[in-house]
Amino acid sequence: MSRIARLAERLDEPLLVTGPTNVRYLTGLSSSNAAVLVEPAGNATLYTDFRYVENARATGVDVVEVARDLIGSLSTLLAGRRVAFEAPHVSYDTYARLASAGTELISSGSHVGSVAAGPVEDLRRVKDPSEVDAIRRASRLSDAVFAELVQERFTGRTERELAWWLESAFHEAGAEGLAFSSIVATGANGASPHADPGDRVIETGTLVTIDMGCVVDGYCSDCTRTFATGELPARLDEVYSVCLQAQLDGLAAVRPGAHGRDVDAASRVAVAAAGLGDCYGHGLGHGVGLDVHEAPVLRPESKDMLVAGNVVTVEPGIYLPGVGGVRIEDLVLVTDDGAERLTRFEKELTVVG
Repeated sequence: MSRIARLAERLDEPLLVTGPTNVRYLTGLSSSNAAVLVEPAGNATLYTDFRYVENARATGVDVVEVARDLIGSLSTLLAGRRVAFEAPHVSYDTYARLASAGTELISSGSHVGSVAAGPVEDLRRVKDPSEVDAIRRASRLSDAVFAELVQERFTGRTERELAWWLESAFHEAGAEGLAFSSIVATGANGASPHADPGDRVIETGTLVTIDMGCVVDGYCSDCTRTFATGELPARLDEVYSVCLQAQLDGLAAVRPGAHGRDVDAASRVAVAAAGLGDCYGHGLGHGVGLDVHEAPVLRPESKDMLVAGNVVTVEPGIYLPGVGGVRIEDLVLVTDDGAERLTRFEKELTVVG
């Protein structure tokens, strides 16, 4: 059954899909200016302008060419109709323009933290074999780039230099691009989970956290490793060991039927026992697919339950302000009877030059 047909089975009202990733997921069209209207009966209409119309016609979905002002055209075409819309992907301006033209709009979906939730996102949670294959290939590229990276010199180079090296290495390895801007954080900068690589020079005897991912056939990888540049102070060595245990505990808890909050909780036991609970302030993980952050989520407040076909990150972190931080992350496929780790690069503490 097609993705559009599966979505239609869940609808009570026609759904106007405007999120670019959701349009791509349903139709195969990558576009900055497209929407697809899916009817409960199963038929769908793809709207886009002249720039994308030939690619749209190749999708096999019925296509209507519209003006560059997509929302202006939809305001006319949908006037007088009752239509559900993707609330996480519709601005107030778009809503107002459609409503003022006489479209009766029914909100569908919401944001859960930074992750959009709606009918299409619900379908996207469970990856089909072709999606898993793309994510697996993206993960292999991440492993290959990490294997090259540890042969590189770290000390004396800036965080930004290594970030540039990563981007080049992914392109040379055959990736379409980066899944997100790579994080390279050393020393005290490592205490920020989403640190920006800067001109900080990497010194000996410290930690370097590298969070990176690439895109293959539209699908993302996401993996983090933390390295040592020589012998570490005892405190940092201990923190690494605690974070590694937390990550292994989180991995062991991933299985079909597990609740996201419980998987997250499993990763916090070792951290709390070490007296570092306040230094692990983010959730354990999130879904990955066409977007690098999607459902389901592994957090204390998560209401998600894992099922076979979910792909999630497992990434506990411990952050010591003014000192440094450790994060260890793998990408994991939930299987019928457990889980498969897709990112395989070693995570015992690796010393780099």
